[in-house]
Amino acid sequence: ACSDLGVMFQIIHAVYFGKEQSIGDTLASELGILAKSQPILITSWKKVPPGTNGGVTAVGMGFSALGGLIIGAGAAIMDMLSGLSVNLVSFALFGLVCGTLGSVIDSAFGATLQVTHFDRDKKLIIQPGKESSRADSLKISGRDVLSNVQVNIISIFLSSTIGAMIGPSFFK
Repeated sequence: ACSDLGVMFQIIHAVYFGKEQSIGDTLASELGILAKSQPILITSWKKVPPGTNGGVTAVGMGFSALGGLIIGAGAAIMDMLSGLSVNLVSFALFGLVCGTLGSVIDSAFGATLQVTHFDRDKKLIIQPGKESSRADSLKISGRDVLSNVQVNIISIFLSSTIGAMIGPSFFK
């Protein structure tokens, strides 16, 4: 029965990590645009245009951490309201780590396996396809292997697996 309980807690950690990765990635993408600095590509540290797959800023990473922290603290509060005895700091710290690490994983996959093209005339990122095959289009990064949805699915799966592995160290 003890090992069954351990497996259950690992599954719970995996679910939390998946949620924290999702919110971290979403907040980094949607609110990272508020950054005054130009993004850098997570794989090369070179400056890239805003909207580049795998482009990160300190502000975006901060929002990833904040998103994970909010999910972790929210999970702890829900458990407390349910009558469980939990350590709020452990949950919040686990969330912060998961939100940040999940966003890094997603950015690394995006930078390498998701192509990004830049339209020189319009001065913006364009989607793969007919637009990106034009002569005035510049390939910024990545290979045309995965779509954004596929990157998200793989990142959530991988993040959830890592969450199940590292979760127990936060909740001893």
